[in-house]
Amino acid sequence: MITTKYFFLLISAAGFAVIILYHWFSTKVTLEDKQLTVHFAEGNNAQLMHNSPNYWQTGTAKVEDSTTYRNYDEKFVIIYNRVPKTGSTSFVNLTYDLCKKNAFHVLHINITANMHVLSLPNQLKFVRNITAWDSMKPAFYHGHMAFLDFAKFGMPSKPLYINLIRQPLDRLVSYYYFLRYGDDYRPYLVRHRAGDTMTFDECVARQKPDCDPTNMWLQIPFFCGHHAECWNPGSSWALEQAKRNLVNEYFLVGLTEEMDEFIELLELSLPRLYRGAISHFQKSNKSHLRKTKSKVEPAAETVAKIKESAVWQMENELYEFARDQFHFVQKKLHTPGKNVMQDFMYEKIKPNPNGAAKN
Repeated sequence: MITTKYFFLLISAAGFAVIILYHWFSTKVTLEDKQLTVHFAEGNNAQLMHNSPNYWQTGTAKVEDSTTYRNYDEKFVIIYNRVPKTGSTSFVNLTYDLCKKNAFHVLHINITANMHVLSLPNQLKFVRNITAWDSMKPAFYHGHMAFLDFAKFGMPSKPLYINLIRQPLDRLVSYYYFLRYGDDYRPYLVRHRAGDTMTFDECVARQKPDCDPTNMWLQIPFFCGHHAECWNPGSSWALEQAKRNLVNEYFLVGLTEEMDEFIELLELSLPRLYRGAISHFQKSNKSHLRKTKSKVEPAAETVAKIKESAVWQMENELYEFARDQFHFVQKKLHTPGKNVMQDFMYEKIKPNPNGAAKN
C-alpha cells in the first residue's frame, strides 16, 4: 500500500506534469494557428521566412510578438482615390463583393458637388476621422478625391494609397462618349450631353470645349494633391509632384488595361482584404462593368493633333512613369530567370536566439 505521504507526492507530480504538457501543447497550437514558422541555424544557414506575405516571423518566436504583428492587418486603412473613367467601378464592385467574405469595411467618400478637393477644415476632419475610427478597420475608402498627405496633419499613422491609371487620350475619348451615350452600368440614366451626336473627330476639328486637351489634366492633379499648382494645366511642378507621390506615397498603382495583374498583386500583398480576389474577378462579371456605349475610336490625324498639346505630353509622361513602375514591381515578384517567387531570410543572427545568454 502507498502511504498517504507518497500518494499526495504522486498526485502533485502528476498534476505538475499535466500543467507542463498543457502549456507546451497550448504554445504549439497557438504558434501553428498563427502560422508562425521560424527556423534558426548556425553558420551559413539562415532563418527562412514563410512564403505567404501575410505571415510574420520574429527573432524570438514569441507568441505575443506574432499577435502584435498580425494586428497590423486588422488596422489596415486603404484609400483608393479613384480617377474617373479608369475602370474604377469594376475594381470597386469587386472590393464590395469581397468585404463580407474577408471581413472588412468599404466606405464611399461622397464630397459635395463631386468636388475633387476638400476644404481645409474638412481635410483635418477627414484625416482625424479615418485615423481614429477603429470600429471600421480594416477599411477600404474610395472616392473621386485628390491625394491628401496625412503626415501634413500630424497623424501617427498613414493609410495605404492605391490607384489605377489609364492612357490619357483613351480616358478623354471614353469620357467624351460617356457624357453622350452613357454606359452599360446604368443604361437608362440620361447623361449631360445626351442627344449630341458629334463625334470626337468632329469635335477636335471644330475646336469645341468638350475635346479640349486641357480636359485630360486630371490624373496628374489626382496624384499631385490638394496644392493649388496641382490644378494648373501644364504645370511642370505638378507633374513632378505627382511622380514623387506615386512612388513615395502609393502602395500600388496599376494600369486600367492590366487590371487582372493589378488585382493579382493586391491579393499577393494584402491577402487580409484581397484573398480570393483574382479568381472571383475572372469568374464574375466584374471585369467588364461600365463600358461606354457607342464609342468611336479617333482618326489618326485627330490623335496626332491631340498629341501636339503640352497637357497630353505631360499626362502621358505620368502614365508611362506609372507603367514602368508597375512593370518593375511585377518583375521583382520572381527570382531572375526562374518561375519562383522571391523570398527573403534573416541570417548571421547574433547572439544565437536559441542559445543561453553568456556573460
